[in-house]
Amino acid sequence: MSTRRVTLQPSGHQFEVEAGEAILAAALRQHFVLPYGCRNGACGSCKGRLLEGSIDYGVYQKKALPDAEKAQGKALFCQAKPLTDVVIEARTIGAAKDIAIKTLPCRVQKMERLADDVMILYFKLPANERLQFLAGQYLEFLLKDGSRRSFSMGNAPHDDELIQLHVRRVAGGSFTDHVFGRMKERDILRFEGPLGTFFMREESAKPIVFVASGTGFAPIKSIIEHALHKGVARPMLLYWGGRRPKDLYMNELPLKWVAEHPGFRYIPVISDALPGDPVAQQIEEGEAPARPLDGRRRGDVGQLRGGVDRVFQSAERVHHLERQGLRPREHAPVGELHDLLARQLAALGH
Repeated sequence: MSTRRVTLQPSGHQFEVEAGEAILAAALRQHFVLPYGCRNGACGSCKGRLLEGSIDYGVYQKKALPDAEKAQGKALFCQAKPLTDVVIEARTIGAAKDIAIKTLPCRVQKMERLADDVMILYFKLPANERLQFLAGQYLEFLLKDGSRRSFSMGNAPHDDELIQLHVRRVAGGSFTDHVFGRMKERDILRFEGPLGTFFMREESAKPIVFVASGTGFAPIKSIIEHALHKGVARPMLLYWGGRRPKDLYMNELPLKWVAEHPGFRYIPVISDALPGDPVAQQIEEGEAPARPLDGRRRGDVGQLRGGVDRVFQSAERVHHLERQGLRPREHAPVGELHDLLARQLAALGH
């Protein structure tokens, strides 16, 4: 049998999967958008439950699908290939289903270096093309050796004249070494996009807590600019973390949002701060809220995550400052922020 039928629960939708095709790829091809992130078995965003039938689980990282979860019937649909007709439990995401995934050429229009290891790239599409996407989604560059590199759009969907990407240099990274060493304006690249299911659920009226680390700010920036452009009235709080002040490479922008939008708050977080470090906003100890933005129980607070694990990891590095008796007041106290975020995310089931 050349194709297998997949039935989604609880929606009851059905689609066909070609021989050797992963369930997620077949779903996207037929405009059924399931949750996903990396598409290579590493992040776990596409995880769901196999209710009936059998599958080839494919190649994946154990941290994304531990053996205990696999024994419970869970699978990563970006890797799983049906061996029989199957019934799976996975929610569909309606907001992204009508957005076509395209493969397009793009030209480097401008390169803006905002830190020694951060480059903002601006790409122009062919004259008759525009990339329709949801704020928070990403694209994948298709490299000549067949590999791919993923970057989230930093511009909002309404500001689509140029695609904006934030690139941090990774030691030994072939693509980022190329960006920082050999790439020049007017170079041509090819990409596939938009991809991903990280975007704001606009049907909710709940407050939003944004958490970003380093260049994980890019998709958060896109979402916030989209929300402000649409006049979203939900209270918003942004934590943006880095090791040193220079890592908050667009610090003036969230400060501008604070000045222009009364419902928006911003707390920069520096883990390796030194006394006298210049930070554009002075954050007094205790500034981080001890309860949700509107005073309701924590379980009512909406949130979006961007690099939260790295923010938590960076909190551990503050201890060397405390051992030296240093309590910098130019940034939020990272140890206290770690505890605050842990409490908020635990209440939200994360």
